[in-house]
Amino acid sequence: MHVFPPYAADPVHAARLVRDNPFALVVSAAGGGPVATHAPVLVESGGEPGFAGATLIGHLARVNPQWRSWEAGADVLLVFSGPHGYVSPTSYEVDPSVPTWNYAAVHLTGRIEVHPDPLEVVERTVEALESARAPSWRPSAASREVFERIVPGVVAFRVRVAEERSMFKLSQDMDDERRGRVHRDSCPSLAALMDEVDPR
Repeated sequence: MHVFPPYAADPVHAARLVRDNPFALVVSAAGGGPVATHAPVLVESGGEPGFAGATLIGHLARVNPQWRSWEAGADVLLVFSGPHGYVSPTSYEVDPSVPTWNYAAVHLTGRIEVHPDPLEVVERTVEALESARAPSWRPSAASREVFERIVPGVVAFRVRVAEERSMFKLSQDMDDERRGRVHRDSCPSLAALMDEVDPR
């Protein structure tokens, strides 16, 4: 991803986006064109203040052939996306004006390897996601037996991050009055992110 300097993300905001949006696009290429899979991916260690040197874990279905190229180690790209939305010139109430798109994204590249314990990764994923819920769910003994039965159909992985590219394009180039009107009605989550990143 090309990062335009005015929109380069603060590492703190990038880390929050990855932790709050743990459903990544995992992209790799082996002997042909790129292949991508959407998968839950969690930060295992590191990530603050930046992701270089951090490790992430995730899992996908064993029937998905993409993981076969990871057995010997491979480079991958993980794409995490936050809120995004079209910006109509009507938001600015000035002429001339042009439309654009606001968004937040974090791209992490690194080396991927097959994790030896898919059950551990699945359970850690469930625990992390349930911890944000109220009430949260804890697997019963019977549920854990189901996990153990189905986990042979899962492949877990670990990514050791080498590089991070993050961009939060959030109308930073607009004056306060016009920027304040963007996404208030059309995309409240994007408006909230704008306030968090650049409260002015």
